[in-house]
Amino acid sequence: MIRALALAAAAWILPSMAVAQGAAAKPDPAKGQQIANQVCLACHAADGNSPLPANPKLAGQFPEYLHKQLANFKPAGGKKAERDNAVMAGMVANLSDDDMRNVAAYYASQKLKPETAKSKDLAAQGQKLYRGGNLATGVAACSGCHGPDGAGIPSQYPRIAGQYGEYIEAQLKAFKSGARGNDPNGMMRGVAARMSDPEIKAVAEYVAGLR
Repeated sequence: MIRALALAAAAWILPSMAVAQGAAAKPDPAKGQQIANQVCLACHAADGNSPLPANPKLAGQFPEYLHKQLANFKPAGGKKAERDNAVMAGMVANLSDDDMRNVAAYYASQKLKPETAKSKDLAAQGQKLYRGGNLATGVAACSGCHGPDGAGIPSQYPRIAGQYGEYIEAQLKAFKSGARGNDPNGMMRGVAARMSDPEIKAVAEYVAGLR
């Protein structure tokens, strides 16, 4: 009888604990905002719409992507960080995984203030590459992963529409040179390696004005 009661109690308690743990693990945007205001504000702004082209706009980005990037700036498992950036390494040094998930959830909840293309001619060139790629050199169409409107695919490919063209250009060049290598299966490095610098600039210009 006692054993039966114990088993019944365990059957009730364990699921309750699992629910409680699941609830505790859910990202908290409010906590993320507090951290963002202390750590991220100067470069990325309070709402994630960075005022400087060198720093990406984070507002409206997928939380899974933001969390991955934050985590990649930290060394893990005795290995060096996947993304080498001294400034960001310092910013995330004291953040726990939960902190990073909370920050990601906060910025994901903010509304993006999109950029605009500055050159119609350059954007038109970029549009052709973005939508159709370059068959002659094997450059894949960007729209295949990031979508025709640059909205991306949650948990897989980031939203890029409305991002600073200068930032997109810098990241494509970093993938091309190998300076950035935290793309799954080297996908972006493979694409960027086949792109010329003028093609990179054109695509970046188009993406800035994409909606």
